[in-house]
Amino acid sequence: MSLSPEVSAVPDAWRVERVRHAFAARHMQLLSREVVSPGCLRLTLGGADLSTFRSDGFDDHVKVLFPVDGQERPLLPRLVDGRPHFDAGERPVARDFTPLVWNASKGTLVLEFALHEWGPAAEWARNAPMGQWLGIAGPRGSMVVPADLPWHCLLGDASALPAIERRLAELPAGTTVTVRVQLADAADRRPLASAARLDLQWVDDLARAARDLHLPEGDGFIWAAGEHGDMAALRRELLARPGVNPRRMRISAYWKRGMAAHHEELVEN
Repeated sequence: MSLSPEVSAVPDAWRVERVRHAFAARHMQLLSREVVSPGCLRLTLGGADLSTFRSDGFDDHVKVLFPVDGQERPLLPRLVDGRPHFDAGERPVARDFTPLVWNASKGTLVLEFALHEWGPAAEWARNAPMGQWLGIAGPRGSMVVPADLPWHCLLGDASALPAIERRLAELPAGTTVTVRVQLADAADRRPLASAARLDLQWVDDLARAARDLHLPEGDGFIWAAGEHGDMAALRRELLARPGVNPRRMRISAYWKRGMAAHHEELVEN
């Protein structure tokens, strides 16, 4: 994926940019665990120097590295010829997570874990004792969408909620944001608020919700994330609408049915 600045015929203040960050990997410890809903845990990690930690985009992701049996701390990668490389030893299981909140002065980072019925990340989130170590690598880059665009549209399933919640906290008064969220369990709904004018609906089908969307005229941005097949269908629905600009849209697959550790941005072939 290219991380060069995106060129668009909009005012400089509203230009979407992709930026790179210096590679960094850290060990962090579990400090606290908060139940957000029946299907979601929010974990606070700490113990690392976050003075150089950067996450400029609301949908950035870090690689979370989980220790394997017999390890107190997972191996951390180092950069070799521009690519992360693990030295000799058992390579840790890695999953992508959105940095929800961090405090550089306190050295804390908050991540949200969806509690699937199986999987190493959910297992660790449920059962890891306080103080247990894991690894954090990245983010490698950010897509920076100006918060003061006149309108925003955010669509997704439970996996997208951390990015949606972070974005809603960033948006200023005077902007408009439309949010549609599809959840497998209505018990996982949570309060969502923003200084922006917020139109929020919990829906049963994101593609159908996209057909019913009223998209304002003028400059804005459409963002969506969720299961691969659902996002592909959603993208087709959006691009079929008159006036929708694929350069002012980002659709990502955060997971794929039947596949572990899937993360993909859906773009034109």
